[in-house]
Amino acid sequence: MVSTPKLIKASYFAGKDFFRSPLLTSGPLPAPAAVMVPIRSLGPGHAERIARHLLSLSAADRYLRFGYAANDDQIQRYVDSLNFERDDIFGVYNRRLELIAVAHLAFAVDPDFTSCAEFGVSVLAKVRGRGYGARLFDRAVMHARNEGVQMMFIHALSQNTVMLNIARKAGASIEREGSESEAYLRLPPADLDSRMTEMIEERVAQTDYRLKVQAYQFWDFLRMMQEVRRGVREARDRMPM
Repeated sequence: MVSTPKLIKASYFAGKDFFRSPLLTSGPLPAPAAVMVPIRSLGPGHAERIARHLLSLSAADRYLRFGYAANDDQIQRYVDSLNFERDDIFGVYNRRLELIAVAHLAFAVDPDFTSCAEFGVSVLAKVRGRGYGARLFDRAVMHARNEGVQMMFIHALSQNTVMLNIARKAGASIEREGSESEAYLRLPPADLDSRMTEMIEERVAQTDYRLKVQAYQFWDFLRMMQEVRRGVREARDRMPM
């Protein structure tokens, strides 16, 4: 869990680089500094970007995320079926307002298992190795605790070693049956620290997102003005002397 001073420090680093033009960035993005990753809750208004994120996954990554080779129609039906009132969806946005990592914390609908939830996550290939999956897992665990969840389940293919290692490091028990594995993680009850930390992290993430939106709109406006000036200049150059 991230301490409050680190959260305040993270909010500074989160906004530090927003107004550098995305147009100036080419190739892979540099690895982020070792600060808190702003993770925000996603609602129905983010559904289109969630779908775009999942549809951009490769066939192999879709297989690991869903446990089968999901096609575009199946992914779209999954997104359309998301219950934002019952479940919780978390995401990491980059400066281009692209969802680079998404987690789904699905709460049990059976009244006999209301203290259980299941976790699933996907991370774009271009930003792997930066700990986004682990951070989303930590965020989901904290939220689940605060919602009274006592047991978190992670159903994954046995070949999904990254996800299983994240669960194992958190103390989960893992049972393997053929090509599939089940991880079970018992959660401690919520306390003041978990509630305050989640509240602060969510506020930092919302601020992070608003700044990214403003920066994106600013650079979009600047790009439009540059195109207008270019058009005026080209029209002037074509005028007869």
